[in-house]
Parts: sequence; C-alpha cells; structure tokens
Amino acid sequence: MAFLDPERASMSFALEAARLAGPADVPVGAAVLSPSGSVIAMAGNRREALGDPTAHAEILAIREAATRFGDGWRLEGCTLAVTLEPCAMCAGALVSARIAHLVFGAFEPKTGAVGSVWDVVRDPRVTHRVTVRGGVREAECAVLLTDFFSPHRS
Repeated sequence: MAFLDPERASMSFALEAARLAGPADVPVGAAVLSPSGSVIAMAGNRREALGDPTAHAEILAIREAATRFGDGWRLEGCTLAVTLEPCAMCAGALVSARIAHLVFGAFEPKTGAVGSVWDVVRDPRVTHRVTVRGGVREAECAVLLTDFFSPHRS
C-alpha cells in the first residue's frame, strides 16, 4: 500500500472542507492540523452565506482551531492546508496565529499573497516565518474553481 506524503494527505482534508462552502460561495476549503497531524479544524468559504467579508475558509478554520489548540491564539507547530493560495488577509492571519506550515493547492494569480502577487508569509519584515509548499494536488483544487465559475462565464 502506498502512503501519501503528509502534504498531499493534509490536502485531502482541505478538499473535503471545500464541500462545506455554501452553494453561493467559492468552493475553497481549509484544514488546520496539529503538529502530530490530527485535524483540529476544517472550514469552507462562508462569505456569502454569512454576509461576512472575513469568512474565508482559512479564517474560519484558524478561529476554530484557536479554540481547541494552543493558548487561545497561537497555533505553533500546526499546518494550514488550503485548496487555494491565501489572499493578503488570510496570509496575515496565518502569520499572526504562528502557524508553522502552509500547504496550498491552486495558485491565485489575481490576489494570491503567498508568492503570486505578494508574499506576505516570507516577507523578511514579518515576525514569524512560515514554510510553504504550493501546488499540492493543484489540478484537483483548480477543478473546484473551474466548475464553480464556468456557468458564470460565457
């Protein structure tokens, strides 16, 4: 039996979480894993469902994880897996939460803040360093977005 590497395995949880997004929300999923690899929290985008501009999958998962792990806000040693490259808000939140590792699937060339447009998490001026691996199961993550947006485009 072949085992997935930990980053590919963590993306399985993010892909599962993408199904938690409401029907009007872009299907992005995020999962926070403990240093031992167990899932602490999962969330899908809920911005439209909640009428909340901050209800991105990453923010919701980080908020939930912070209630279950660490000292109430520090998620030291944890991994955030997300199906889409985080925006500036989400990248800032994961740095602030002291998340150790970020794994993401599809790149976001318009708003991505982990290398595509900006690189918030590796900026030498931030107080916490995050290791990053992008493009993990990229095709599987990208198809979620393509399927969601294709009816809206001519």
